[in-house]
Amino acid sequence: MSQEVRGVIARGKGAPVEMATIVVPDPGPGEAVVRVQACGVCHTDLHYREGGINDDFPFLLGHEAAGIVEQVGAGVTDVEPGDFVVLNWRAVCGTCRACRRGKPWYCFATHNATQKMTLTDGTELSPALGIGAFVEKTLVHAGQCTKVDPAARPAAVGLLGCGVMAGLGAAVNTGGVTRGDSVAVIGCGGVGDGAVAGAALAGATTIIAVDTDPRKLEWARGFGATHTVNARETDPVEAIRELTGGFGADVVIEAVGRPETWKQAFYARDLAGTVVLVGVPTPEMKVPDLPLIDVFGRGGALKSSWYGDCLPSRDFPMLTSLYLQGRLDLDAFVTEEIALDQVEDAFGKMHHGDVLRSVVIF
Repeated sequence: MSQEVRGVIARGKGAPVEMATIVVPDPGPGEAVVRVQACGVCHTDLHYREGGINDDFPFLLGHEAAGIVEQVGAGVTDVEPGDFVVLNWRAVCGTCRACRRGKPWYCFATHNATQKMTLTDGTELSPALGIGAFVEKTLVHAGQCTKVDPAARPAAVGLLGCGVMAGLGAAVNTGGVTRGDSVAVIGCGGVGDGAVAGAALAGATTIIAVDTDPRKLEWARGFGATHTVNARETDPVEAIRELTGGFGADVVIEAVGRPETWKQAFYARDLAGTVVLVGVPTPEMKVPDLPLIDVFGRGGALKSSWYGDCLPSRDFPMLTSLYLQGRLDLDAFVTEEIALDQVEDAFGKMHHGDVLRSVVIF
């Protein structure tokens, strides 16, 4: 039988979110119902509320989540009731051209649940990133459930579901940061600090954090930044070059998603270095005007990073293990724990840069 639970929806563009009763159907073939224990408040949820993703309102918000599998549908073998899981929005298909080439982190046909969760009047909801986890229980594709060590704290490891993984993976997976590298990260919110932490894990010896907010620069130091640059006071390109012997960084990660900061990243890298765009731009933004001879002459790579090019089945258990060993401080990303009815207030704090992550605890 279907279940009725409490959840947070965005009913219209720019309107404050509201609490609602959500109808969650029993899982069908390949689906699972998960009892959510914790869910982070991410900028992507705010983008949904503001109509920046699409206009398929009403949205069931929330996606950075961990919880317990309660039910599974026919044919599900990888998870079972009682499993502690982190939810992901890249349930790989295994059969598309990327998966067949042995690169499932680029899967072009990822899965979501087939059935829809609804309001009590039958209105179908669009779950954020195919998850919808600002809700006591959610329906997802079973491939969106990644088992991790149940000793981990849900509020911490749930953040692997989006922001922390996006940043950490941008450094390690997309940027290929390795021991001895110099790395610059432009934008030090949750994603940028994830990149800082990833660069530190990978053995980078120079990690330069760039932001305009002194509080965020101080947070970045806590995650492993060896130097900080306040871009309100100093030209970040010149500062990064000065800190890298005049050459520029081996890898520059742009975690803002704006043309001007992407251009800074381009000129702040060393010859043959790598620029990684992980900040999410809005549709009207354009690649900045660059002399083509500079693109040619500087060599290297210009990459974008979706979800940190992660493979959840590979990366989530490994990063959870590092967290439990004390080698990856996921707890430091959790600024505050809040109730489900405080999501709108959390959006305001996030907009003003007061938090890295507010996390809803159920």
